[in-house]
Amino acid sequence: MIDWLRRAPLEPEIELGGKRMPIVLKRMHNARRLTLRLSPDGSAVRITLPAWAEAREAIAFAHARTDWLASQLAALPQRVTPQPGGEIRYRGGVLQLAWQASAPRRPAIEGETLRIGGPSAGLEARVRRWLEAEALRLCEADMHEYCAAAGLDPVPVGLTRAQRRWGSCSDTSRIRINWRLVQAPDHVRRSVVAHEVAHLVHFDHSPAFHALLGRIFEGQIADADRWLKEHGRALYASFG
Repeated sequence: MIDWLRRAPLEPEIELGGKRMPIVLKRMHNARRLTLRLSPDGSAVRITLPAWAEAREAIAFAHARTDWLASQLAALPQRVTPQPGGEIRYRGGVLQLAWQASAPRRPAIEGETLRIGGPSAGLEARVRRWLEAEALRLCEADMHEYCAAAGLDPVPVGLTRAQRRWGSCSDTSRIRINWRLVQAPDHVRRSVVAHEVAHLVHFDHSPAFHALLGRIFEGQIADADRWLKEHGRALYASFG
């Protein structure tokens, strides 16, 4: 038996950076090896394991790589709670949050400022609901545009709070987009919507899928993918 497997503890949680967090196992039948990563918000250690692998082995694998996980945790953007005078990400830029108790509760953009009123308690939740509504509005408009370009009828759009996926397409002709993409530049959000619309025709990543995606999306997919790889985790730095 490998030495680290013999000695490692079996608790399905681990201590990193002075806090304990769960180890979440996900068994994938097409996985060929153990894959270890932090959740984007740094709240859990996630392991994908093949169907044949033992949970004991996966948990030991995480404990044997505590130093690496700790370095990954330290590199995550620090969570910033939206507060008056602070900033929130919106469509690739930032809006200054201007709060006044007597102002309308419904947020409104004025130039580079987001004005919002109501009690200070619940401010973060109200801003988040506004961002989610904006995400849905923008993604529905994107979907209509790309469905028309692909010769498809419009489909329902839903939002997701997924930790790993930016978008998904179901076999019931419905697409779901991660609401946090409203914080990213428009071309990044639109690339994800176009990707899922293309999956309505080709439920794979075949050459035909990529040909359709390249036809309906006006930008460079590689540029959008690169942005998400480099900056995607930062979209989790606010709102938990």
